[in-house]
Amino acid sequence: MTRASADLDGFRLWPGLLSRAEQEALRDEVFARMRAGPLYIPRMPKSGAPMSVRMTNFGPLGWVTDKEHGYRYQATHPDTDHPWPAMPPRVRELWDELSGYAAPPEACLVNYYETDSRMGLHVDSDEDAWDAPVLSISLGDTALFRIGGVLRSDPTRSVRLASGDVCMLGGPSRRAYHGVDRVMPGTSRLLPKGGRINLTVRRVTMPAAQAQQAQQ
Repeated sequence: MTRASADLDGFRLWPGLLSRAEQEALRDEVFARMRAGPLYIPRMPKSGAPMSVRMTNFGPLGWVTDKEHGYRYQATHPDTDHPWPAMPPRVRELWDELSGYAAPPEACLVNYYETDSRMGLHVDSDEDAWDAPVLSISLGDTALFRIGGVLRSDPTRSVRLASGDVCMLGGPSRRAYHGVDRVMPGTSRLLPKGGRINLTVRRVTMPAAQAQQAQQ
């Protein structure tokens, strides 16, 4: 085992955890919520360059980024200014079943990858609750997911994430660099127009008890 790959301590992969029927049900819930919280094009801080994925969020908080204010969480959709749609119940259930974390998730970031979409190596670092894992649910075409170590220069390893797979970055892997190199068109028929939907489930704020301890 190498320290810079999917076998990092705390990285878990559940291949095919969701059955086809569960994938279809979750897909339909996602699409229904997108009517109230539509996909939008996020932009990089400072440069304003568009990202290659489109995004939305479910839950009380959502991760957003734009040229003017950069990376952050907020309670409203940047285009509609309305609260984000509620998180699908199955997403909450998976968090409760798999995360081992005592507090509920607050954000479900929805990334829609088209054929040419990518996600560069990054660390999810805008959350206060760094002890909480990040849970990732894949729907649609298979993605070539890359995970490395806690330094950008660490070696990396690729893992294929297919529709219905669930993985989790926890423990040391919570701070590992990771990204999506490419999406493999035609590997799933779950989404009518193809592509991949990734649901990334996160706890953003520290639970009240931990926050009190940190202040003492």
